[in-house]
Amino acid sequence: MILAVDTSIGSTVVVVEPNGVVRGAAVSETRLGHAEAIGLLLERALAEASAAPADITHVVAGMGPGPFTGLRIGIAAARVFALARGVPMIPVASHDAAALAATTGAERNIRRTPFAVVTDARRREMAVSIYDGVDDDGMPHKLEGPQLRAAGTDVVVDGLTLEGDSLQVVTSIDPSGLGLLAARAVTSQRSLPTSEPLYLRAPDVTIGHAPKRVGT
Repeated sequence: MILAVDTSIGSTVVVVEPNGVVRGAAVSETRLGHAEAIGLLLERALAEASAAPADITHVVAGMGPGPFTGLRIGIAAARVFALARGVPMIPVASHDAAALAATTGAERNIRRTPFAVVTDARRREMAVSIYDGVDDDGMPHKLEGPQLRAAGTDVVVDGLTLEGDSLQVVTSIDPSGLGLLAARAVTSQRSLPTSEPLYLRAPDVTIGHAPKRVGT
């Protein structure tokens, strides 16, 4: 079984089978309190799946795009769980899971029509990734992104403004898609390109360069 963790928007943990069937899930839709929620969500998802940590064979981390603080908590939780269990951790772009959901059962898989996955990046910005269907291994084929753009601006690909079903505005990430993508990557023996977190922007807090003066 596969444990998938994503904190790119809210906080979600699922236990899924290699075919993507969800065995257990726990969700916190709030964008705050990731650190306080993630441990409880892990417990709830495993309990709903009637699974013990020893039953998990792979761990998947949603790599974003997402804000620095929330995203790194989910990635850290996935890494620690995988390290403790001695199982592989597979990084998957969160937008790829949304793209997979958008192409499932759609004619777009055959037509390879460009479409965009859009998530709220806050600060009047949005994160955008462009896809055009899935490849032979069933993995979303990304054309570009993720990129930060001003909220409300048109998404244009090759002179065509994407709208309607071609503009997938996503408010939550389904980690079962992350699990399915990881399973397909393992089956096809391919490495996914998203090995580093896709932070939307640098953290606001920085280390000062000037040393503090210490009085005697």
